[in-house]
Formats: sequence, C-alpha cells, structure tokens
Amino acid sequence: MSAFPHRRQEPDVPPPEGGGTTFFREHRAGLLAIAVAMAAVVAGWLGWRELADRVRADPDSILQPDAVDVIGVAPWIQADVRSEALRDASLDGGLPLDDPELPRRLARAFAIHPWVREVISVKIRHPAAATVEIRCREPVAMVRVPGGMFAVDATGVLLPSKDFSGGSAAPYPRISGITSSPRGTAGFPWEDPLVEEAAAVAAVIGPEWEALGLTDCRPVAAGGQTSWELADDDGLVIRFGSAPGSERAGEPTVAMKLARLRNLAEEGLQGTVDLTEPVDDQDPAAIPAGAP
Repeated sequence: MSAFPHRRQEPDVPPPEGGGTTFFREHRAGLLAIAVAMAAVVAGWLGWRELADRVRADPDSILQPDAVDVIGVAPWIQADVRSEALRDASLDGGLPLDDPELPRRLARAFAIHPWVREVISVKIRHPAAATVEIRCREPVAMVRVPGGMFAVDATGVLLPSKDFSGGSAAPYPRISGITSSPRGTAGFPWEDPLVEEAAAVAAVIGPEWEALGLTDCRPVAAGGQTSWELADDDGLVIRFGSAPGSERAGEPTVAMKLARLRNLAEEGLQGTVDLTEPVDDQDPAAIPAGAP
C-alpha cells in the first residue's frame, strides 16, 4: 500500500482564447468578403484615376477655346467676345469634357461679359467642342459727360467704351444734360433715372435719328416733371415730351409721336416742333411748327 494517495489527473483544457480571436473565427467569412470588396474598390479607384488621366490626355476630350463656337454676336460689336469671356473666367485653358459643371461654367463665363444680355443655350459635344448661343446688348445712344462719352443700351446699361472710336460713336444720338457718372463698370446699369429715360427715348425713335439728322437728346424741366427735346446741329428742336411709359394725361402716345416724326423726315421742317400737343386725326401731316 502506497504511502501517498493517488492524485486525480485533471483533463487537458486548452487555454482560453481572446475575444478578438473568437470574433474573427466566428465572422471570418464576412470579414474576408468585406476585405475583398474594399480591395476591389481601391483597385477600381486607382484604375479609374489612371483611365481618367488617359482620357484627359486625349485631345478629343479636352475643350480648347478655339473649339467654342459663339452664335449671336452682333455686327456692331468689335470685341472678341469668346476670347474675353473665357479669359476673364479663367477658362482659356483646356477644359475636360467629363466635368459635369462644364455647361454651367461656360454659361456663367459668357453671362458676365458686358456685351451679353442673355445666354440662350450651351451645348457640349464630342469630339471636344461646344456651342454657346447668346443675345447681345445694342447701343442706342452716347451719354455726354465732362471728359468724354459713354455708350448705353435701351435700358441704360453701360457698354464697353473701348469698343467705340470717334467715328463709330458719331452716328448715335448724344444724351446731354447728365450730371451723374456711372455707378459701376460696363455691363451694369448707370443708375440714373435721367439716363434710363433718355435711353428709352433714343431707342423708340430709332432710325428716325438718321432720317432727321438729329444729334442730341436733352432733358427739360416742365411742371415738376422731366420732358425731353431733340435737336440737330442746324437749329431744329423737337419737343418730344415725356419718356415712353411716363406720358402725362392728354399727351399723345409714342406711336402718334413717331408718326409725326416720319412726316417730319419727309418734309424736312426746321425751327421748333412740339409733339406734345394733339394733332387733328383727319390731317396726320399737320405738325405744329415754328413756335419757339
């Protein structure tokens, strides 16, 4: 009989595993799937970058300034609207066709050009080319101020003076009697009600300026309201009256005034003519004249 009792043999028990090991073993398949997906995303992104670089290096996918066609540039504009618009918007380098903002960027570039009244459409096509259709502002008069003259359109928006020489500015009516200066740069309103009214008068008269040989449009204070008169260099003065849309009660309409002006062009009258007084409807050629 042994002096020591037999010791019970303990079963072999593996050491406890950490929580991370157990989680990995239980979710191994899912984790491997996620890893594979992430690797695929990274590989795809790297592949797309390489492909995009090759696409951008392709001349057929890069829009150059000379591939931008501009429709609607008016014949009276001497400036290179396309070059100026792209340059001022910093778009005169190559532009990738895969840029989703490209149409909007081109539209914005032309919209801020002082000669452009409206951007009608922008069309992008491949190989790299674009067509931009615009509507331009039209000069109707020159505003005379100390030191020079400024061109304006029918709404009183200031136009680029650098595009006019002494010869090209001469045919336009001269608006005198303006004491203000433009509040902004070309492409922005003058912000003077007198300039707006005078521009509206010049716009409605249109070709009659040349037919009558008129040169000036100037404001005249009348009963607390501004009235306008037209003049030539030989002493003819035409009392036009209120600006379009501001006629006083009983004053002839713009259409009636224009009809009288056409009669004046045919008759070549001189002296002072008052268009603010009603004329016998039965005698459209009867034009008050001669009264100072």
